[in-house]
Amino acid sequence: MKHMYVYILTNNSGTLYIGVTNDLERRMWEHRHGAIPGFTARYHLRRLVHMEEFASPSQAIQREKELKGWRREKNVALIETGNPAWLDLSADWEID
Repeated sequence: MKHMYVYILTNNSGTLYIGVTNDLERRMWEHRHGAIPGFTARYHLRRLVHMEEFASPSQAIQREKELKGWRREKNVALIETGNPAWLDLSADWEID
């Protein structure tokens, strides 16, 4: 069974993007290279600061909707709980 991921990206300005995917490495490559036009490409959202893994698509989509419904402050607190320095969690991945 494929795992699903909910993730949060940011940029140097602190803009947040919440997404869901079944292949986080591929999706990060797409974000880094601007392969998919839209919000993330326009705002250069390329730093992975939070990720959660789920066993089913429905669980991941439910969590994505939950996070998107939160106020920014709550998402920032979530990020800072697991990644206080807002480091790029995908920095060591060989996806470039």
